[in-house]
Amino acid sequence: MDFSTAFSKSVLDHLRRWLVLLVFVPVLACAAEIDISNPQISAGEDGYVLSADFRLELNPRLEEAVTRGVVLYFVADFELHKARWYWLDEKVASRSQTYRLSYHALTRQFRLSTGGLHQSFPTLTEATQVLSRLRNWTVVDKSEKSVRPGDTYEASLRMRLDVTQLPRPFQISALGNKDWSLGSDWKTWAVTVPPAEAK
Repeated sequence: MDFSTAFSKSVLDHLRRWLVLLVFVPVLACAAEIDISNPQISAGEDGYVLSADFRLELNPRLEEAVTRGVVLYFVADFELHKARWYWLDEKVASRSQTYRLSYHALTRQFRLSTGGLHQSFPTLTEATQVLSRLRNWTVVDKSEKSVRPGDTYEASLRMRLDVTQLPRPFQISALGNKDWSLGSDWKTWAVTVPPAEAK
């Protein structure tokens, strides 16, 4: 192989790498569009409950989709880990909660559903405002013996648009499309479990 051929091959290899970066980096950069703030765990009636705020805004593509009747599914994921010096951290709790955001053309109302509860709103803005406020979600049952008051754990929370629950045609178009890549990074914080709520 002469020098010019080797040089051309090297330039082509570098160009391919840059093209891959140009294709995938914008998708990754746009994926984390939900911010999480004020996560707090407190004692509740049925165990330990989580409250947090999300900064969540739908882009024009998602607004149009839901207004035209496409149901959007958002999932909140929570994990609680206990550090172990002799092995990997132990996962002591894991929960997911799904929110269903839809529009009903007959009533001209947006509907937000989760866990059998339904709320209706006249505007999409009002519906997403409620979606952005997570309140009193039971993430650890009081029967869970591996979580002890006074111990310190690492809690993690994220919120994401679940494209796997979209209708099939939308799942295909959502692949690699930044308009459908709505989610947060994992928000991790240390939490000392408070005493159980007295009855």
